[in-house]
Amino acid sequence: MEKRVPEKCKVVFIAGTRPEIVKIAPVYFYLSEQNDFYPLLVNTGQHREMSHMFLEIFNIIPEYDLDIMKPGQTLSFMTASILNALESVFKSEKPDWILVQGDTTSAFCGALSAYYRQIPVGHIEAGLRTGNKYSPFPEEMNRNLIGRIADLHFAPTLQARQNLLNEGIDQNLIIVTGNTVVDALLWIQRRNAHFIDPDLTQLFSSSLYRKTVLITAHRRESWGGGIADISKAIRILAEHYPDILFFFSVHPNPVVQDQVHATLSKIPNVFLHDPIDYRDFIKILSQSDLAISDSGGVQEEAPSLGVPVIITRTITERPEIIEAGMGFLVGTDHEAIVTKASQLLEEKGRKSAKTIFGDGEASRRIAESLNYYSGRSTTKPDEFTG
Repeated sequence: MEKRVPEKCKVVFIAGTRPEIVKIAPVYFYLSEQNDFYPLLVNTGQHREMSHMFLEIFNIIPEYDLDIMKPGQTLSFMTASILNALESVFKSEKPDWILVQGDTTSAFCGALSAYYRQIPVGHIEAGLRTGNKYSPFPEEMNRNLIGRIADLHFAPTLQARQNLLNEGIDQNLIIVTGNTVVDALLWIQRRNAHFIDPDLTQLFSSSLYRKTVLITAHRRESWGGGIADISKAIRILAEHYPDILFFFSVHPNPVVQDQVHATLSKIPNVFLHDPIDYRDFIKILSQSDLAISDSGGVQEEAPSLGVPVIITRTITERPEIIEAGMGFLVGTDHEAIVTKASQLLEEKGRKSAKTIFGDGEASRRIAESLNYYSGRSTTKPDEFTG
């Protein structure tokens, strides 16, 4: 993608994980098409292999790749590494805005480094809260701290907006945009007619299975035994429903890999796969009858495709999915997972798609907000109403 010469507003995106890249990509593309913006991307490399994979999917070449990941590093070491690297980037580029997304360590460091240099910060997906600073850890505290730093808060929903208001954030600095993941999902669907992986084409063209269940699990708080319990639930379900395909996209962390493969590797209707191309992931999700996941992204994507989600956590920062009847909090107890999954799998027909998290216009609203709050436009952007 050809870069424009800086004209009015240099916007630096900070990302380093799979969900960040998915959710900033549509905003990056939208700004790239506008004459008033000059977007740049800094990839921290927090998820080295997965970040590169997803950058390739969206055909984005970062201007900076910090490559900060080291084997076994602590959160403190990672934080210090990102802050040190970003300081020199910001000093060199002198951006007008820094945009961070969500609740990762990369996002928190991007906001904090920008604050140290007194650069305005826009927070994409602002206002999500569980109220428990250790759940999820460290994401809940990351997003709280970003909320204290940010100059503009791009809240995905009305509930997120209310959370920010409850914390004393100026209502004039909150814009309800919808979630950019819906923009990304629609972008993928418009461009993706077939599976990228031929093995998946063969698997999902088979007539052996009458339904599909998509599973993901990766949360740090589940490492101590939750992953094993989730795997046990999938084993019980797969043995009870041999005519249903259970597709498990297995996180690359060895803690997850070892427990999942130890329990599920020999069950014929359980398909274990390393992290897959996002385009294929969305295609599988769109064909699924049920998702079992601890992922925030899946909680946002699945309702947009009419797929209910069993959430293997005890709390969610996305209560809208519960209120809409598309999500069900069960924790990691294997009996609770089996009971709820069996109930949903016995239901006839599919649920209708719901636009509870966005309408595909979040990127436009973010761009228009930057123009408006930078004084380059007198038109205040419209807002997503759910």
